[in-house]
Amino acid sequence: MAKRQEVATLGGGCFWCLEAVYDEVQGVEQVISGYAGGKVDNPTYQQVSSGNTGHAEVVQLTYDPDVISFREILEIFFVIHNPTTLNRQGADVGTQYRSAIFYHDEEQQQTAKEVMAEVAEAWDDPLVTELSPVPAFYPAEDYHQDYYENNPAQPYCQVVIRPKLAKFRKTFSEKRK
Repeated sequence: MAKRQEVATLGGGCFWCLEAVYDEVQGVEQVISGYAGGKVDNPTYQQVSSGNTGHAEVVQLTYDPDVISFREILEIFFVIHNPTTLNRQGADVGTQYRSAIFYHDEEQQQTAKEVMAEVAEAWDDPLVTELSPVPAFYPAEDYHQDYYENNPAQPYCQVVIRPKLAKFRKTFSEKRK
């Protein structure tokens, strides 16, 4: 019998941060950094970084729903980024760093609405997370894939990604591979 797989597409600031966390999540089988939500076909990192394409940096996760649910994926998502800062995560500023959930079906849309309503109560400011149907997804260039794993000593990895990983590890120790 074939293993079930589902897909989730999320934007929460720099895709390197999300990728590093979801690479450690039990039941997540593949994480691809990429771009979605814009008006340019096959954009490059330089184009997306300009803020003129409308794309967000996102990760597309392939996961086993018998191991981890979409709800649990979103619960992690809302812990590892700030969903109340419009077009910004820390020092990363621009529409390409927006908080976004691109749902793949009505069930994901409904689950996202429920989780957003629940987590909104934990924040002092309103959530600005975009909730939209999944648009075209474009994988980022090869050097963006597994960025943290391949560049752990890079300053951005040390200063920005490591604290997010530590927070994930502390909060979701039972979800780790």
